[in-house]
Amino acid sequence: MNFGAMLTILRKDLAVGPRSPLLAWGLLLPILWTVLLQGVFGSLFDTRPRLGVVDEGTSALTEALMGSSDLDVRLVGDGETLLQLVRGHDLDAGLLLAPGFDESVRAGELPLLPLYVSGDSLASDRVLVSMTTLDLLRTVEGRTSPVTVSLVGAGEGPEQSLIERLLPLVVLVALLVAGMFIPAFSLVEERERNTLDALLATPARLADVLVAKAVLGFVLGLVVAVATLALNGALVGQPPALLASLLVGALMAAITGLLFGTLAKDSTTLFTLAKSINILLVAPVLFYLFPDWPQWIARIFPTYWFLDPIVAVTGRGAGLSEVGGHLLVALAWCVALALVVAFASRRLQGPRTAG
Repeated sequence: MNFGAMLTILRKDLAVGPRSPLLAWGLLLPILWTVLLQGVFGSLFDTRPRLGVVDEGTSALTEALMGSSDLDVRLVGDGETLLQLVRGHDLDAGLLLAPGFDESVRAGELPLLPLYVSGDSLASDRVLVSMTTLDLLRTVEGRTSPVTVSLVGAGEGPEQSLIERLLPLVVLVALLVAGMFIPAFSLVEERERNTLDALLATPARLADVLVAKAVLGFVLGLVVAVATLALNGALVGQPPALLASLLVGALMAAITGLLFGTLAKDSTTLFTLAKSINILLVAPVLFYLFPDWPQWIARIFPTYWFLDPIVAVTGRGAGLSEVGGHLLVALAWCVALALVVAFASRRLQGPRTAG
C-alpha cells in the first residue's frame, strides 16, 4: 500500500469537502436532530405542571417549591401578571403567597392560599400541584410528611423516556450519513467524473483510494457520533467502553460506505441502493422504541452489535468487559464486509485495464 498516495487522496477529499453540500449536511445533522429531539419532543412530552408563584413576603414554601422535581416553577412579579399568565394558558396554575403567610401557618391561623388554575390544564396536573403544595407546607410548619411516596414503574426493566429511546436512532443516522454515505458518494463521484481512472494512472492503487475513502468516512463518522452524544447530554459512561463502541461503529459505517460505493455505478443507483438497504441498517432502533418486541430479532442486523454497546454504556454505565463480546461480533461483521468490498472492487479496475 502506498501511504503517500493514500494521504494525498485523503487531503484532496478534505480540501474539496467543505464545498460539498452533502458534507455540510452530514456535519450539521447532529445539531438538527438535537433541536428536533430536545426542542420538539422534549417540550411536547414534558409532563411537569407549570406553576407560577407570587411571593409577596419571603416564604419558605417558595424555596421548597423551587426545589421540587415534580413541578416546573416560575417566579412572577405580581398577582395581575400571574392571572394573565394563567388565563393565557402560559401556566397550568398560579399560587399567591401574601405577606406574613409563614407566620400565620405556624400560628395555626389557617390563612387563605389562593391557587388559580388554567382552563386548559389537565386534572392530573391540578392534583399534582395541590398535593405537592400541601405536602411542602409541612416544611413551613416545621413538620415532616408522615409518608414517603416512591414512584415505581409497572413494566419490566428500567423506565425510559421517549427521548432516551430515540437517541439510538439519532446516533445511528448520524453515523450512517457521515460515516457511510459521504465516502460512498465520494467514490461514486470519482467514477462519474472519470477522476478515478486518473488516480489509478498515478502510482496510487485502487486499495489506496478505497482506504483513503474509508478513513474519510471513519473520521467523519466518529466526530459526528461524538458530537451527537455530547449535544444530547449522553457523552457519559466509562470512556474506554464508549470509545471502543464508537470506533467500531465508525469502522462498520465506513466499510459499508465502500461497499455501497463499489456496487453503485452512479449517484442514482447509490440513492436507490441506500433507500432499499438502509432499512436493514436502521432496523435495530425499532427494538429500542418498542421494547416489548422480541429482542433477539435485533441481533440479526449487523448495526445492532455496535449500537447496543453504545446504548449500554451511555444508558446503563456498562464497562468494556460487558460490551466486549458484542464489539467482537461487530468486528467480525466488519471483516466480512471488507472481504465483500475487496471482491466487488475488482469491477472498478475494469475500465483502466481495458484501456
